[in-house]
Amino acid sequence: MAIAGNRSVLISGAGIAGPTLAYWLNKAGYDPVLVEHAPTLRTGGYVIDFWGLGYDIAERMGLRDEIHRLGYSVREMRIVDGSGERIAGFGTKVFQELTDGRYVTLARSELSRLLFEKGRDRTELIFGDEVAGLEQQDDHVRVRFRHGEERRFGLVIGADGLHSPVRRLVFGAQDRFEKDLGYAVAALEVAGYRPRDEDVYVLYGQPGRMLGRFTLRQDRTLFLFVFATDGAPLPQTLDGQKQMLRARFGDGGWECLRILDALDAADALYFDRVSQIRMPGWSQGRVALVGDAAFCVSLMAGQGSALAMTSAYVLAGELARAAGDHEAAFRRYDSLLRAYIELKQRGAERFSAAMAPKTRLGLWFRNQVVRAFALPGLATLTIGREITDRLELPDYDWPS
Repeated sequence: MAIAGNRSVLISGAGIAGPTLAYWLNKAGYDPVLVEHAPTLRTGGYVIDFWGLGYDIAERMGLRDEIHRLGYSVREMRIVDGSGERIAGFGTKVFQELTDGRYVTLARSELSRLLFEKGRDRTELIFGDEVAGLEQQDDHVRVRFRHGEERRFGLVIGADGLHSPVRRLVFGAQDRFEKDLGYAVAALEVAGYRPRDEDVYVLYGQPGRMLGRFTLRQDRTLFLFVFATDGAPLPQTLDGQKQMLRARFGDGGWECLRILDALDAADALYFDRVSQIRMPGWSQGRVALVGDAAFCVSLMAGQGSALAMTSAYVLAGELARAAGDHEAAFRRYDSLLRAYIELKQRGAERFSAAMAPKTRLGLWFRNQVVRAFALPGLATLTIGREITDRLELPDYDWPS
């Protein structure tokens, strides 16, 4: 049995929160070990709008130039009808103004890779394995892996997403904490699709469903499907997921049939329900959660990655400040972020309903609001509260 000292921290998950936490834990004088059940870092997926505290943390990690080099400068969000005619939309300049230019759209997988590369030289990495069992002791956590040998760590942090195995093992079943927002989402990336509207996010909506198209580099196109659900379980196989998308979008106008044809050749598909995780506490003993594992606001909120980075930064900073008292650090971490996260979760609920309204009246009202964004100052007044962060990022004295 391999035994590590109490400065060792096992981090489950190599998405956004995990690599960010590993980087800052090194700054705090800890020895992070990152385990990821996938054999390699994930690619593809979907694009995110990145701003706020997450952007600030990326800048402190020296990643600002790389993020903008890999990112996209979206110039318009355009809503079209069944014939492809523009019926509403707005320029995205308002986001640049609200954030003083600290705003970029980029692939989530690219952000994950940048964060991972930043800290990999000082982090032990385990791919193709996962946490299968946890047993907490007074001075360590005994961890059983699915494939590797049993080990002991001073702390264990679950950064393993909406369906967190660490959360399930320590806090209980997911349905105790999950709030289903009534939608499902799928993302697909294909090559060679036409037409291409460069730097424009094109959206087509019908009651209870929305389909978006966004052009990527290297002649690739990203499609995002969002549709209302009745709470029934979602299919787990790729064929079943494709069949569900065909059933939900097969009678749609615009480019629905052409996009569904492109779906046939796909050998990978992001597919999940849109839901939140709401927990009364994010730690128990020597185990804590960060990012979506602790408080998923939902993919539709658009700030999940930034919030994951914020929680990782604050947790590492509080561990550094507490000088080894993990219980005090965990309490402080929770108290600093709790109200801020709850505010973001309430905003995400409103945004999900606004993106894919379930009635024709709701669609009409959404389009009127989007059209009104063209009026000077109205977009700032309407969405400024959601864009502007109300939490000041703490400054920590990093010992190393």
